[in-house]
Amino acid sequence: MPNNDIIICEEVVKMIGIYNYTVILTYMSVASAITGMYLAFQGHPLWAVFCLMFSGLCDGFDGKVARTKKNRTKEEKAFGVQLDSLADMIAYGVLPVVIGITIGLTKWYYIPIFVVFTLGALIRLAHFNVLEEEVEIVKGQRLKSFIGLPTTSVCLILPAVFAFQEIAGSYFPVVYASALLVIASLFVIKLRFVDKPDLKKLIQWVIVGVLEAIIIILLVKLWNSG
Repeated sequence: MPNNDIIICEEVVKMIGIYNYTVILTYMSVASAITGMYLAFQGHPLWAVFCLMFSGLCDGFDGKVARTKKNRTKEEKAFGVQLDSLADMIAYGVLPVVIGITIGLTKWYYIPIFVVFTLGALIRLAHFNVLEEEVEIVKGQRLKSFIGLPTTSVCLILPAVFAFQEIAGSYFPVVYASALLVIASLFVIKLRFVDKPDLKKLIQWVIVGVLEAIIIILLVKLWNSG
């Protein structure tokens, strides 16, 4: 007869979820976003922005990496889709709000802006998942283009905004809050944005991100030396 204690022990040590290489980049994206929140609360919002950019880097290639595993089960594919959206919510829906709070958006009237931005990201991600599933069921293929601004674009837009931090001076919190409102609107406006990027476009976006980071660092050094 089987030993019930051994069976129970085996059930206890089993873990839910997937831990192979197809999801590593998504987990790294979340880890980077959480690190960014910590750095922002420690008074280093600029480093938090770099964490946001690194999350975007991971998110840009996680799907490409996952699709290299040809024998993925239906469960693994579905898990990856849900995991990606939840990770995006943390990185592009929550981290930007935390950065906003730490750069001075602490008045009560900024709360509606944070709510609108986070809801915009949430709705955009949920809509994308539903639409992606419908297209896959009906046409047996993936979406070819984005409806509404992709949440991942935050990792390039907000760093570009940060490049003007020293120029805007004391007005920068207002500039940042305005950017969040514009982005939130673009999340939910029913417009067809860029096509899903292939590897070539992803590399181009990475180059843009690296150039942004270099420009931000140079500008910060310039203003600090002045």
